[in-house]
Amino acid sequence: MPLLPPLRLTGGLALMDGAMRDVPITVAEGAVQEGAAPALDVSGYLVLPGILDLHGDGFERHLTPRPSAPFDKRRALHSATAELAVNGVTTAWLAQSWSWEGGFRSGEATCALLEALSAEKAALLADVRVQIRLETHITGAFAEVERAVAQHGVDYVVFNDHLPEAVELADHQPARFAQWAAQTKRSAEEMLAIVRAAQAQGPEVPAALDRIAAAFQGLGVRMGSHDDGTAETRGFYRGLGADVCEFPTTFAAAEAARAAGEPVLMGAPNVVRLGSQSGNIAAQSLIEAGLCDGLVSDYYYPALAQAAWHLVDAGVMDLPAAWAMISAGPARIMGLTDRGHLEPGARADVIAVNAETRKVEMTISGGRLAHLSGGLAARAWGKVA
Repeated sequence: MPLLPPLRLTGGLALMDGAMRDVPITVAEGAVQEGAAPALDVSGYLVLPGILDLHGDGFERHLTPRPSAPFDKRRALHSATAELAVNGVTTAWLAQSWSWEGGFRSGEATCALLEALSAEKAALLADVRVQIRLETHITGAFAEVERAVAQHGVDYVVFNDHLPEAVELADHQPARFAQWAAQTKRSAEEMLAIVRAAQAQGPEVPAALDRIAAAFQGLGVRMGSHDDGTAETRGFYRGLGADVCEFPTTFAAAEAARAAGEPVLMGAPNVVRLGSQSGNIAAQSLIEAGLCDGLVSDYYYPALAQAAWHLVDAGVMDLPAAWAMISAGPARIMGLTDRGHLEPGARADVIAVNAETRKVEMTISGGRLAHLSGGLAARAWGKVA
């Protein structure tokens, strides 16, 4: 997809230096630049940095819309990225689980996704990467995980341990456990055997995690942990060099991360829906306490921008601060100094939001037009018609 010719967005309010300012934004040669260029009037629009999504599994609905109906991964990546662009996301990590669960969360499925992304990445409408959500109790697969991370340049791994949930389900809600097993085309007995086999690896896990975390550090991989419930759990993963605290389930875990200077991520759907769909801590309460550094889409891409607007409407923060939760904050966490802002020299990740409807009507990703709709599309068409 070719770069846009030089373009100057004029008349809108742009997010610059932490405030909304009446300044033009010029895009040329894939970057935000200073200087003149053919103008597009964006009066009535907000010009904002593109959104960075550090954890989203909404792409699964494109790859496997039903558990028994997988589709071609390369085509599905284009469909998922189009959804990202419509929602103003210009950099995204697809949260792919590598788990003992198998199915679309197996090592085979993860490697197939990485292969598909490597083949299609240059043609996608956004900068798409993979976050591997690595289950801790698959120690026998760690060597394969390390090879895949090195081969495909994976830059983000988050450690998960969902075994306790599976055991709780098997012991106390056998009907739900059987239903879950059926979704993976297994009987309850077969799934229980897999869970017990994973449990049996418990004594090996700490040393195995030490080894693979050291390997990830050598590869320059950013690491984190998912669903920390206690300060002790956060401390364990901190010891591995996994400093991103993703979806802490308690104040204690989030406070432990903050005390250590570690970034905390929460789900944007949690903000929009005023609480966790799984009954965990409300993200807004962490934000109000100053214990959250960024929001991620989790399972619903539209929630990112919606969450920022919710924080504005609720009086929690102004728009520049709320937008930083989905742009500058995530960029800082991942060490990406070239995005999350509109300063000259930044990667041209720029979106235009209708100030009245709050809809994203234009997304420019890396200087390429990824989405154009609504009244802004009519204006742009009028310039070339």
